Amino acid sequence: MPAAARTARRAVLAGAAACVLTAALAGCGYGSQKEAVAGAAADTAHGAGKSALSADTVRIGYFPNLTHATALVGVQEGLLQKELGGTKLRTTTFNAGPSEIEALNAGSVDIGWIGPSPAINGYVKSGGKSLRIVSGSASGGVKLVVDPEKISSVADVKGKRIATPQKGNTQDVALLDWIAAQGWHTDPQSGKGDVSVVRTDNKVTPDAFASGSVDGAWVPEPTASKLVSQGGKVLLDESSLWPDGKFVITNVVVSQKFLAAHPDVVEAVLRGSVRTNAWIAANPDRAKAAANAALKKLTGKDLPAEVLDPAWASLRTTDDPLAATLRAQADHAVAAGLLEKPDLTGIYDLAPLNKVLRAEGRPAVSDAGLGRR
Repeated sequence: MPAAARTARRAVLAGAAACVLTAALAGCGYGSQKEAVAGAAADTAHGAGKSALSADTVRIGYFPNLTHATALVGVQEGLLQKELGGTKLRTTTFNAGPSEIEALNAGSVDIGWIGPSPAINGYVKSGGKSLRIVSGSASGGVKLVVDPEKISSVADVKGKRIATPQKGNTQDVALLDWIAAQGWHTDPQSGKGDVSVVRTDNKVTPDAFASGSVDGAWVPEPTASKLVSQGGKVLLDESSLWPDGKFVITNVVVSQKFLAAHPDVVEAVLRGSVRTNAWIAANPDRAKAAANAALKKLTGKDLPAEVLDPAWASLRTTDDPLAATLRAQADHAVAAGLLEKPDLTGIYDLAPLNKVLRAEGRPAVSDAGLGRR
């Protein structure tokens, strides 16, 4: 399909139905394998003397990534626990989406912050029975960073080796879609073609870039800013490909069983998420520091200013799940040959979120026709 037609299709998809940052958004793909849990579960201090909600404990999962800044800051600053009162908040961090989806399905996690690809994959593989997306969390923060000595224009990308985090993950699908929009061809399974797509863990990509084994990378923050700090150049910000510059990078999902049994707890977590996002917007510098402190606590390392500052600036927290862009991302995966056309009807249940937003005096958000019926 010609580039103009594909761009128009993307705009129609996003318009019809209707940040913040990562320490290495490990891939969470349509066909990816699970990875080990990154950190042991931890309990946060809970409201002494306050009554618990319908569940004594709620278990949340997220990545030690800045794209999961809502969870990082909400836990670090006690903003999530504040809304839960006497219900204890128990946290677990993951390296990749498949392991978090497995934990959700096994009942060891109730609510999770996760990327669009694993959310779609988990929903489709379970026949629509495992999870619901109940909120957005982050938008943007994905860039094509290249070696300026090898690539100075879009045309120069042809014939080069470009890294993505994992086969079929959100960034991998985006790169394959972009390659097709240029009129080039790359096999989605092998990654071979007019552009060689090299699936490389984000933790390894900076070394691969420095050694010259890849010529660029389509990656989320802060990996993109790490590459820039090594002399890379931003050739393309993915936000430029989406209407209004917005596309979902992180959602909040919940086990359907937990949602049915404990709607009050889900609502409390969502209220904490909404208020955390508002706090981040009102206190960007304090929020950035809180997120970095949380990363250091979870991984043993914080991000240097030359990486943290540009990465933080390129992402936005959002309560809106940007549902139309999730549908478009699924369509791109289908077009790339990485996903059979899914029925995503019912993947969203935004009623609890919209209840919270109304109470905060804010407008409701749309499920783009993919909500529960």
